[in-house]
Amino acid sequence: MTFPLSSIAASLPDRLAGLLAARACLQPDAAALHVDGRDITFAGLWQAVRDTAAQLTAFGVRPGDRVLVVAENSLAQVCLLFAAGLCDAWIACVNARLAAREVDVIRAHCGARLVFYTDDVSPDAAAHGARHGARHVPAPALVGRWLVGPLDDGARPEPVHADGARQCAALLYTSGTTGQPKGVMLSHRSLLYVAAVSATLRRLGPADRVAGVLPVSHVYGLASVLLGTLHAGACLHLVPRFTAAGLLHMLAHDGITVLQGVPALYARLLDAAGGPVASRLRFLYAGGSPLTPPLKARVEAAFGLPLHNGYGMTEMAPTISQTRVDAPRADGSAGHPIPGVELRIAGGGAQGELWVRGPNVMLGYYRDPAGTAGVLHPDGWLNTGDVARLDADGALHIVGRTKEVIVRSGFNVYPLEVETLLNAHPRVVQSAVVGRPAPDGEEEVIAFVEGTGDRLDAELARWLAGQLAPYKMPARIVVLDALPAGPTGKVLKARLREMAADGTSRAPGA
Repeated sequence: MTFPLSSIAASLPDRLAGLLAARACLQPDAAALHVDGRDITFAGLWQAVRDTAAQLTAFGVRPGDRVLVVAENSLAQVCLLFAAGLCDAWIACVNARLAAREVDVIRAHCGARLVFYTDDVSPDAAAHGARHGARHVPAPALVGRWLVGPLDDGARPEPVHADGARQCAALLYTSGTTGQPKGVMLSHRSLLYVAAVSATLRRLGPADRVAGVLPVSHVYGLASVLLGTLHAGACLHLVPRFTAAGLLHMLAHDGITVLQGVPALYARLLDAAGGPVASRLRFLYAGGSPLTPPLKARVEAAFGLPLHNGYGMTEMAPTISQTRVDAPRADGSAGHPIPGVELRIAGGGAQGELWVRGPNVMLGYYRDPAGTAGVLHPDGWLNTGDVARLDADGALHIVGRTKEVIVRSGFNVYPLEVETLLNAHPRVVQSAVVGRPAPDGEEEVIAFVEGTGDRLDAELARWLAGQLAPYKMPARIVVLDALPAGPTGKVLKARLREMAADGTSRAPGA
């Protein structure tokens, strides 16, 4: 398809709120959000955002301040997101389901001037608010009330830039492979660019109704799902958190035409459905973590649609590549780079460390100039930390992460290869492979598996034996009821490495 890159880039507003203002003029009475059984029009949402911005100013929020929102998906969260940018403050969204320690570390690091908690939809948010001495304050009529923490008089505002490509809109925290949160600064322009590209490549329009089950506190849910939907003038059906039963009901009864999720979401959805899924869907997309061929095939059989997928990272707001609506792929690739994004393989070989550049690259890591310089060059090239290869036609294949590579017998073992084979087993829901220091000074491969049935560890060892070189074979296969995961369903490998190191988790029968 022809992509009007120059015209879309030129039409982007300087601030996220400009997206809403434009839609409120174009289609004021059309539904922007569907929340708690009611439609919120673009005009109504835009008015609520302006009222929220006025309230932020009255609370003492200044341009350059950080506004932290401890939330699960809600109308209040959306209003705060756009209102903060309208005030030239930064929004820092964290999922309320994070542990108290995790929330407190982020709160201290970002230096929030003010903290909001969406207690009306999240008991976890209410608990965090209670710990922080928050109180209920009246909010715009459409929202009802806020749970707001005390103003931090010690917070210092950051510089403000008129150029939307330089002004930070959102501060999103990612743990990466280290487990230590990093604050990724994303500009208004980077988020708006991904929203416009996502809407265009998915062919979204005002007639679409999109499932909003991914957390808006995550960059995928924020840029691709929320902002992409609103950019297209479509309606987002926003729910606080994903449940398989809830999503199946939504697909059957709410006229949803577009579903975007992570692979773990689809795995749980299929397990709950137990067969074909009734829906009016026209487009399916998976992102956020690697999509295995067996799961892709199962989803496509259940829905009768191709399952598109892509590749991205928080530092790219997040999209780097994706398959095209008119050209689904069955080769396991993550599609082609989106328009405007460049790729190169370090060293110029067929396979190696992937570097990317584009209008959606981050501004940097907040309060971490050394970390920023370590991955982002002055010429705009970003080191993804992933090992990749490119097909002859330019399609991207992710092989593994450079920081996750396991050295065994002098050879490199990429966890993704082992995980792909494990996930192909019919009794495995998902898996994660990590390294653990071995007595011989190298590392041994430890596999964690979420699956069912007795003696699954022994069965999987036999399953892998004929498909992997001996040095790639797991020293242990640990079967768990569920792998530790973040709010999006992404497996927390840092936690698994801790479990592997202390040996506290043992496989059944081991």
